[in-house]
Amino acid sequence: MGTFKIEGGHQLKGSIQPQGAKNEALQILCAVLLTPELVTINNIPDIVDVNKLIALLKKLGVKVEKLAKGSYSFQADEVNLKYLESDEFKIDGRGLRGSIMIVGPLLARFGKGYIPKPGGDKIGRRRLDTHFEGLIKLGAKFGYSREEQFYGVEAEKLKGTYMLLEEASVTGTANILMAAVLAEGQTTIYNAACEPYLQQLCKMLNRMGAKISGVGSNMLIIDGVDSLGGTNHTMLPDMIEIGSWIGLAAMTKSELTITNVSWNDLGLIPETFRKLGITVEKQGDNIHIPAHTDGYEIQSFIDGSILTISDAPWPGFTPDLLSIILVVATQARGSVLVHQKMFESRLFFVDKLIDMGAKIILCDPHRATVIGHDYKSTLKATTMTSPDIRAGVSLLIAALSAKGTSTIQNIEQIDRGYENIDERLRAIGAHIERID
Repeated sequence: MGTFKIEGGHQLKGSIQPQGAKNEALQILCAVLLTPELVTINNIPDIVDVNKLIALLKKLGVKVEKLAKGSYSFQADEVNLKYLESDEFKIDGRGLRGSIMIVGPLLARFGKGYIPKPGGDKIGRRRLDTHFEGLIKLGAKFGYSREEQFYGVEAEKLKGTYMLLEEASVTGTANILMAAVLAEGQTTIYNAACEPYLQQLCKMLNRMGAKISGVGSNMLIIDGVDSLGGTNHTMLPDMIEIGSWIGLAAMTKSELTITNVSWNDLGLIPETFRKLGITVEKQGDNIHIPAHTDGYEIQSFIDGSILTISDAPWPGFTPDLLSIILVVATQARGSVLVHQKMFESRLFFVDKLIDMGAKIILCDPHRATVIGHDYKSTLKATTMTSPDIRAGVSLLIAALSAKGTSTIQNIEQIDRGYENIDERLRAIGAHIERID
């Protein structure tokens, strides 16, 4: 198990470029199974979860070739369906949550798709009902082995239909969408997720020959086609990493420039950090954060009541950045209520911040009130363990701002979502060391 040793209290300076988007990569990579033709994908992040999915595709028989850093070609012209029924697959498929999105493409192209109950972050219940209910509406027969926790869907031919999703699940929408593009007739998905990464998937599929309209809205209309061809696709920068670097700059009173951020795809992220009093400057397609040497002050609502920041489906604020918001608020001037609506275990890492001296009241599993220190009292270094990707990075940011030397264990969780994070932080002046 790896550990980060961090000497906090140092100002950082320079520029940092965000990696390719993790959540987009997991969708886009599964889509290569929809065609026997060559698909080239650029700006793929070199992170554990994505590399696990690429390894899974190789075992499925997909021909994978690395063309350059972050660029790969994929060709699924000899898919090994027997692997899906092997004990090896039952182990491999549990390794990451993104593996669930191979089911839709396999069902659409080969008439069957299987998956063991996927793993991922321990942040509470994450139901798969939306995925399978949508595939059943397209005509699939569903099976589940409770003993092996193994799911399966089969269909001779999928048929288009109208469906209203119970929740605007991003991965659920992606899975159903990838199945529907090869279904017979027209499919309407209402209450569909409309995140930029889902829009990217739609645009890629349309370039491959799919007929998807309503891209960017919560109603997707898909006219099924007989087959799809190859394409070339470049992924967006990771908006969660961009938000992480904004928070890092504020907490360490550092002047940072985040380059090539694709501003039009950031939604409410810049404005939400501005509500915490952080100056977020647009410079072309870059974000510039000046050094907040005098601190930053949390806004109130117009009636004077305490600010509440909560997550919501896109175009609302992404839940993946609430952990960062919470940490940044610990050194702000003022108070804020953070409301995590989607996952009931995601705020449990706050006890580590309280140990570091943060003033946080955990109201219940979904809400925490943060009373900012205004830098009058710095956080204290400590030893902690990363519980999941986003909480792990939040604790890392806290450690970089704290007085003294901290250690973070179980950093494999951070590596799942952030590419070479220690090297990139050292390049802008962070005192961080990886210990195996």
